Amino acid sequence: MKIAISSMGNDLSSQVDPRFGRCQEFIIFDSETLEFEAIPNEAINAAGGAGIKAAQLVVDKGSKVVITGNIGPNAFNVLAGAGINVFAGATGTIQNAIDAYKAGKLQEVNQATNGPGAISTVPTYR
Repeated sequence: MKIAISSMGNDLSSQVDPRFGRCQEFIIFDSETLEFEAIPNEAINAAGGAGIKAAQLVVDKGSKVVITGNIGPNAFNVLAGAGINVFAGATGTIQNAIDAYKAGKLQEVNQATNGPGAISTVPTYR
């Protein structure tokens, strides 16, 4: 299963980027092979629609799960429409986030965590 994590860098020791739509990179981690690839987020400097563009990139890569710090409503709607589960509140390294996901320590969200209509708080793990 492919897991997309918003990242500040291009490897598993990079920090989780708290932003989804304007993160620096996406780490696409394959939970079956334990391999990953780093994908630059081309939407980072978009004048508008960054969340939608970033979400479409994740969908196109075949991800089934997204792990991020926060996610806006437009990106969330694209991901939800594609049947992708979103886990928010992630911090620390990409490897820490993957481990927390596998251990069931991340919170799955059913709506945006920032922007209009967002839930008020998402607990983070450490």
